[in-house]
Amino acid sequence: MIESNPLKSEKSLLLKALLSFVIVSGLSGVVFAQSYTTARLADGFDIPVGKPNGDGYYVYRGFSPNGHMGEDWNGNGGGDSDEGDPVYSMGNGVVVFSEDYKRGWGNVIIIRHAFREKNGQIAFVDSLYGHLKVRSVSVGQQVTRGQLVGTIGTGPYGMYAAHLHFEIRKDLRVGMRRDLYPKTYTTYHSPRTFIQTYRRLRHEDRIVRIPINTFSKSNPNLLTTAPVSVEEITERSAAVRPVVPEEIETVIEAETSTEAASPEKSKSIFEKLFQKLSE
Repeated sequence: MIESNPLKSEKSLLLKALLSFVIVSGLSGVVFAQSYTTARLADGFDIPVGKPNGDGYYVYRGFSPNGHMGEDWNGNGGGDSDEGDPVYSMGNGVVVFSEDYKRGWGNVIIIRHAFREKNGQIAFVDSLYGHLKVRSVSVGQQVTRGQLVGTIGTGPYGMYAAHLHFEIRKDLRVGMRRDLYPKTYTTYHSPRTFIQTYRRLRHEDRIVRIPINTFSKSNPNLLTTAPVSVEEITERSAAVRPVVPEEIETVIEAETSTEAASPEKSKSIFEKLFQKLSE
């Protein structure tokens, strides 16, 4: 009878698991271990301002593939009349990004949602809320449909008139690197079209696994508009050469002479100084 070695079996299992991870990572192009959390399955989606139907707001700028990748929601009063107004999560989900990204964004929140497609399959989307004045949720926080997540702002350093920039992404890798992915319907949903399609979903009160850590949360190009202090440029005063011993002065004069070069002059200045001082 052959006795099994528990330690050898454990090592074999670990090697198989590691090999599986390497193969899957290589095939998918993923270079990090994807992890999961849980969140409540969405039972539908609402407009994130003037909930649930966007009352008191209008879309100032709509979704346009290869152009504007979201919708800009503005208060009916126009201008900054909506600054500080509440922004709500469009549905149940978990916060996967909450940061002052600066650049042209300011405060940004991204929430990941799980929902059931019409064919019964569970799918995922990210909703993005940009140019916020205040962020009221943090990464990893569970949120519910209609929960306050922030307030409408004017972007970094008051760059824009107050409004909410709102996006819905199909591709969970985008994060804040929109430059890396197609600006088309393969990556994005038209926000109002998506919400109209999935406005009411069957309430299942079900907790599901949601993938996280699918994009980099770092800011690769953090800019600032802080003023740069530059010294006033003044006229340069004439340089004053310090007084040196006569022996050294002789060598300096010889080195700066415009006369033709000679074998003696091919010596380095240090060789000549040492020679002169040793005489």
